[in-house]
Amino acid sequence: MTSRQLTDTALASALRLSVMRLARRLRSERADTALTLSQLAALATLDRSGPLTPGELAALERVRPPQATRLVASLEAAGLVDRADHPTDGRQVLLSLSPDGAALVREDRRRRDAWLAQRLRALDPEDRRVLREAAAVLDRLAAQ
Repeated sequence: MTSRQLTDTALASALRLSVMRLARRLRSERADTALTLSQLAALATLDRSGPLTPGELAALERVRPPQATRLVASLEAAGLVDRADHPTDGRQVLLSLSPDGAALVREDRRRRDAWLAQRLRALDPEDRRVLREAAAVLDRLAAQ
């Protein structure tokens, strides 16, 4: 291995650990711990993307259709997701957040954002600048 490869590997390891620790800490700020992380992620996807077919939701969440079916059924039973006929394809349905689902997503984001904003305020301006730049890089990495 070259020194650059070792450096990239060490960076990958350090970044993975940091991101995992931060994600774990943010999860502890969840508004509703009765939901699984998969359920919460599906709700957040519907909030960001708007109405989706079950297949579109499965693809965005990177789960298999049977798992998405179970996920949607549990969210619908909890009153967090609404189902409507697809306007152009009679074989499909569209899933969207119910008012309760939207409120849950908003509260979840509010709690996590508040926790993180409080921690960011304690950092010096240069650290916050670095994190602003890193956030864009992390978004690009996640999109690959």
